[in-house]
Amino acid sequence: MASVPPDKPLDILILAAGLGTRMKSDHAKVLHRLDGRPFIGHVCRTALALGPRRLVVVIGHQGEEVKAAVLKEVDSAVVEFVVQDRQLGTGHAVDAARPLFEGVDSTLLVLSGDVPVIRHETLSSLIQQHGLSGGSGAACTILSVRLEDPTGYGRMIRDKDGRFNRIVEQKDATDEERQVREINSGIYCFDSAKLFDALGRVGNQNAQGEYYLTDVPALLKADGSEVAVHRHNDSFEIEGVNNRAQLAELERLLRKRTNSRLMLESGVTLIDPLTTYVSSTATVGRDTVIHPNVTVEGDSVIGRGCVLRSGSRITDSTVGDGAEVLDNCVIDGSEVGEGCKVGPMAHLRGKAVMRKGSKVGNFVELKKTDLGEGAKANHLTYLGDATVGEKTNIGAGTITCNYDGVNKNSTTIGKNVKIGSDTMLVAPVEVGDNAVTGAGSVVTSDVPADALVYGAPARVKKVLASDPSKEGKS
Repeated sequence: MASVPPDKPLDILILAAGLGTRMKSDHAKVLHRLDGRPFIGHVCRTALALGPRRLVVVIGHQGEEVKAAVLKEVDSAVVEFVVQDRQLGTGHAVDAARPLFEGVDSTLLVLSGDVPVIRHETLSSLIQQHGLSGGSGAACTILSVRLEDPTGYGRMIRDKDGRFNRIVEQKDATDEERQVREINSGIYCFDSAKLFDALGRVGNQNAQGEYYLTDVPALLKADGSEVAVHRHNDSFEIEGVNNRAQLAELERLLRKRTNSRLMLESGVTLIDPLTTYVSSTATVGRDTVIHPNVTVEGDSVIGRGCVLRSGSRITDSTVGDGAEVLDNCVIDGSEVGEGCKVGPMAHLRGKAVMRKGSKVGNFVELKKTDLGEGAKANHLTYLGDATVGEKTNIGAGTITCNYDGVNKNSTTIGKNVKIGSDTMLVAPVEVGDNAVTGAGSVVTSDVPADALVYGAPARVKKVLASDPSKEGKS
C-alpha cells in the first residue's frame, strides 16, 4: 500500500469521460486497447495495487460500456461511478465527483484513464512525496516529466528559484512557454478539502472554453498552500494516447520492454523479438523458446522448457513445463499440462484441459473438454463437453455430437478406450473403460466397459479379453 499521512486515507479518482475525438473512432478513448486490455483496465489495475480506501471513476461518453470495462477489473463493491453529463474539461470532470467528497479529508490521487502504462511504484513515490512536502504535507503534488517533444502537453512553469509557478496548456502558451520541455502528466495528489474549495473558483476563460484542473495548483499556491512537483525520469510511463499513431508507438515500446525483460531477466529465447507479441502481464518460464509470429495474450502462464512454434496464439491460458505447441494453434482460456503436445493447427477453447503427457494433433478442436493423462486425439477431431480418461486414443474424424438442438450434453469416455476413426458419439453418452468402437460407428447409447461396438447405430458385438476373468467370453 502507498505511504500516506496516517490521518489521511487514500482515495483515487480516475477521469474516464473523454470523447477522444482525435482517435477518429466511434468508441470512447479509454475503451481503446493496449496490450490486449482497454486503457481504463490498465489504470484500474494500477489503482487497486495502491490499496485505496475508495476508488471513483468519472464516466461520460459511452458510460455504460466504460463501466462494464471497469467492472471486469474491479469488484463492484470497491468502485463507485460518477457521470459527467457534458465534457467541459478536466476541472468539470473532477467537480462531478464533489458530492462524494463533501466533508471528506483525504489524500486524493487523480489519474487519467488514457495514461495506461503508469506504474504503481511511481504513484507510490508521488503519494509519499505529497505526504512529506511542506512538513505536514502539500495541498497538491504534481507528477511531471521532461519530454524532448512536449507538443500537445501542458507546460510546467517554474519561478526563478525553480519552484512551481503555474501550468500552461499548449493552446494558451506563449512562444517562450512552448519551449519549456517539462510537462504536466495529468496525474496529481491533492488534499481533497483544499482541492474542492479551489475548484469552485476555476473559470473557463481560455482557448477551449473549458474548466481546467490545471488551474487549481496555481490557485492553491496563491492561497499560500504548498504545491510540490514530483519530477519523474521515465517519460514512457506518462504517455497519453490521442491518436492511432501514438497508440501504435506505445504498443511497440511496451512490447519491446516486455520482450527485453523476458530475454534478460526470465531466460526466454525469442527467435525474432520483432515479431513476437507477449502480454506484459503474461509469465514465461526459463528456457522456453518462442518462434516468430507467436502471440501470448492476457494473463497467460507459460512454463519452463516449452516450445511455441510460429503462428500460434495463446490467450489467458496455462501451458505446463516441457509442453510443445506446434504451428498455427489457438489456445484460448484453456490449460495444457506438463509435457503435452498440441497441433499443428489445433484449437483449444472454453476451459479445455489437457492432462500431463496428452496430445492433440492436426485440426483437432477441444471445447470444454478434459483430456486425460497420456490420452491422444491426433487428427481431424472435435471433442466438445467431454471427459476423456487416461491413455485413451481418439481416432481420426471422431466427433462428440454435444448439441441436440436445445441443450449441450456431455460425453464421458473411460480409460484405455480406443475410439475408431469417424466415430460419432451422440451425447449424452458414456463409454466404459477399455472399450473399443469400430470405424464409422454412431454411438447413441452407453457402451459397457471392455466391450467392442460398431455399426450405425452401434451395437455391442463382443466383450474384449482385457481382463483375465473375461477371457473366452463373447
